[in-house]
Amino acid sequence: MILLRRLLGDVLRRQRQRQGRTLREVSSSARVSLGYLSEVERGQKEASSELLSAICDALDVRMSELMHEVSDELALAELAESAAADPVPAPVRRPVLNAVSVTGVPPERVTIKAPAEAVDVVAA
Repeated sequence: MILLRRLLGDVLRRQRQRQGRTLREVSSSARVSLGYLSEVERGQKEASSELLSAICDALDVRMSELMHEVSDELALAELAESAAADPVPAPVRRPVLNAVSVTGVPPERVTIKAPAEAVDVVAA
């Protein structure tokens, strides 16, 4: 199961680490306890919109940028989850049919006999 709080925490941690900042620096700037910020980054706590705004301000990152990155992560996680749940089936071997050209015969006189498997017939 995909947890949004984990994805959000991962993105917040990466943003902070890209800037080379410590949890202590960001927690002080955002006016949130170091322990709580750590729990948010580890996906153990759900951050309110007010808290996210304060953390984004402290990181000098727009919340829309943060959410866009979270959205991208969520899309990838959903794809991975669905791929694991629905493995790709093995390709089906279809018989190879030779092309036959019929000219000068009225269409109502042409009979096509095909193997029991489905065959696509395309009129030219």
